[in-house]
Amino acid sequence: MNKNWKVYKKLHRWPGLIIAFVLLWFGFTGIIMNHREFFSPVETGRKFLPEQYRYKNWNNAALKGSVNAGADSVIVYGNIGAWLTDTGFRKFISFNRGFPEGIDNRKIYDIHRAADGNLYAATLFGVYCFDRAEGRWQKLPGEADGTFMGIESYGDEILVLERSHLYRGRPSGKNTILQKIDIPAPEGYNGKITLFETVWQIHSGEIFGIPGKIYVDILGIVTIFLSVTGIIYFFAPGFIKGRIRKDKPAEKLIRVNKWSLKWHNKLGAWTFILLIILYFTGMFLRPPLLLTIANANVKPVRFTHLDQPNPWYDKLRDILYDPESGKLLLAAYDGIYYMDSPEAQPKRFVYQPPVSVMGITVFEKYDNAYFLVGSFTGLYIWNPLSGETYDYFTLEPFTGEVTGRPVGLFKITGMIKNQEGKRYPVDYDKGVVYTEPTEEIPEMPGEIIRESGMSLWNLCLEIHTGRFFQGLFSDFYILIVPLAGITGIIVVISGYMVWRRKYRRTE
Repeated sequence: MNKNWKVYKKLHRWPGLIIAFVLLWFGFTGIIMNHREFFSPVETGRKFLPEQYRYKNWNNAALKGSVNAGADSVIVYGNIGAWLTDTGFRKFISFNRGFPEGIDNRKIYDIHRAADGNLYAATLFGVYCFDRAEGRWQKLPGEADGTFMGIESYGDEILVLERSHLYRGRPSGKNTILQKIDIPAPEGYNGKITLFETVWQIHSGEIFGIPGKIYVDILGIVTIFLSVTGIIYFFAPGFIKGRIRKDKPAEKLIRVNKWSLKWHNKLGAWTFILLIILYFTGMFLRPPLLLTIANANVKPVRFTHLDQPNPWYDKLRDILYDPESGKLLLAAYDGIYYMDSPEAQPKRFVYQPPVSVMGITVFEKYDNAYFLVGSFTGLYIWNPLSGETYDYFTLEPFTGEVTGRPVGLFKITGMIKNQEGKRYPVDYDKGVVYTEPTEEIPEMPGEIIRESGMSLWNLCLEIHTGRFFQGLFSDFYILIVPLAGITGIIVVISGYMVWRRKYRRTE
């Protein structure tokens, strides 16, 4: 028993010192990530960040798409908000008036021009219409809250897609009223959800709604407290002895050390099981462990936020109306479906294009029979009826399996077009990709770069996932999260065992 206790003590002391500094930023960033909309006004300039986060050639998902705004103008949009430009993409004017402060509030997934000429924007936090009289965007009233992914005209109506619901309404500018549509469950629906969604919501606490998120916030505070008090206890004895040797009073340091050790032990003992669950679930939200759960489906946990009647909860990613067939195409997390009308039961296409598990980013008509489908897996020309699929850049047939692999040669984040309809794919790392050597779109203007910082939420996400340290650790950065999770679990368990053996008897 004494031998085991010494092992537990060493496992808690030295790994605990190292992991304490890592858990500090895990705790801080995790709390901020749990409240994205609250922190949305806060951002930082990209010039202060590592090279990988600075804009170059419209990279880092700067552009998602474009829409014609007149005879000689185009609106481009994406993570940079909306900008009005000419047909050669040379002069840019900010088109963001009316959006709240903060780059997150200007994160646009789609801008659509309705039949009446009004512009509508699907954004991270709602649906907006451009008020031409006042020259500003205005948020639509009613139920239109949430993350909206796409907008399409359908007859004399517009359809607006949120990640869990579909809305419809007659375009009336800023007075447009959207009504929610309950999309029926697809054929063969078994009520299961992805294991990834389950693990992610357990880790964030959202599985129990707002109370669950507050509970995880508290665990984040506990993690920060345990890290700080652990560091104090590690170094305090040396400081105390140093002051005593110099004949200086050390009573205050002794009191701080005793207090921090007392509450370090108490909070650690009270929450060690909850902390193990938190660290364990976090390990599976990033590669390489993510790959073990990416394609698994499970029944939703009973009596939780996931146990609900909506079969499309957090699954919807884009919508497209095909006038040739008269059908609506619905891109979801688990594939592409077609519908005869907004209220009809969606049916999954037999032949599916390759789409990354991170979601579809380009979805538009290519010609009469083919569609363009882009994601981090690449960009493909797809015929849903015959299954023919071609690589957009090489025009070679796609012969692999549709596995939803995370990334391909091109990590497509969007597609922009000029007035003539010439397409320019956008890659996350490379920026605008040219299919002809003579083509070139001017570099991003300094004004756009200055006004397009990184949101505090995105910065915390990069730190929390370890990607922020890619420049330091190269491709080995993907091991930060799993190694931190394993080490954190070892430290928590060994600390509990030390507490039971040494301190519990004296309390």
